[in-house]
Amino acid sequence: MVDIKSKREIERMKEACRITALVHQEIEKAIKPGISTLELDKIAERVIRENGGIPAQKGYPSGEKGVIDFPSTICASVNDELIHGIPSARAILQEGDIVSIDLVTYKDGYHGDAARTYAVGKVSKKAQELMEVTKQAFFEGIQYAKAGNRIGDVCHAIGEFVQSKGYSVVKEFQGHGIGRSMHEDPGIPNYGKAGKGIKLEAGMTLAIEPMVMVGKPDILVLEDGWTIVTEDGELAAHYENTILITEKEPKILTIL
Repeated sequence: MVDIKSKREIERMKEACRITALVHQEIEKAIKPGISTLELDKIAERVIRENGGIPAQKGYPSGEKGVIDFPSTICASVNDELIHGIPSARAILQEGDIVSIDLVTYKDGYHGDAARTYAVGKVSKKAQELMEVTKQAFFEGIQYAKAGNRIGDVCHAIGEFVQSKGYSVVKEFQGHGIGRSMHEDPGIPNYGKAGKGIKLEAGMTLAIEPMVMVGKPDILVLEDGWTIVTEDGELAAHYENTILITEKEPKILTIL
């Protein structure tokens, strides 16, 4: 069942989303060759807590036997790591890397979720184009995120755009509803059929998140039980915002 938020709930969500956007702003300033992903994680937690929020991903249960709960504030995924990379003091960013930062803030009962892929110094043309396609895929999708349309319209637009540019989308992971819980209905894959799925209504809050790979759409899970990498070792990128469905154009809540 999809939760429709009241005006009061939306105002609370806006604050969680504002903090998430503020964290991304600070992380973007800090990213440079030589910084570790653990240092970025510390920046994120500091900014969230200074603004009265809680790092929602820290301690998030894996749900799998033998796999630790997620230990960090951010997911930091470098180069061929698609999502859920665990920050580390040993993961030192190098000139030419790309790093995807995914984070969720919890405040006053609600969540704000956003991801960005950042260039570390000067990157290759291949990496730059991947990041641009991934970001644009989000905007292609939300053109259809309007009351009265179907969730499949959004999914189809993302998948068609990505594939038209010669890239692949991951099939095993998807976007999601968001609000009181980090992950709510509906699931929002980055592919699908137009005209299918639930009808969008004003007051729905959704996390739309293209996850795009240069190569084949095949993935592996590393031994930590969290980090997802491309099977062929090709680059991957991630772009996400929390949005609000309205009677008109959708509102992006995680951009300052």
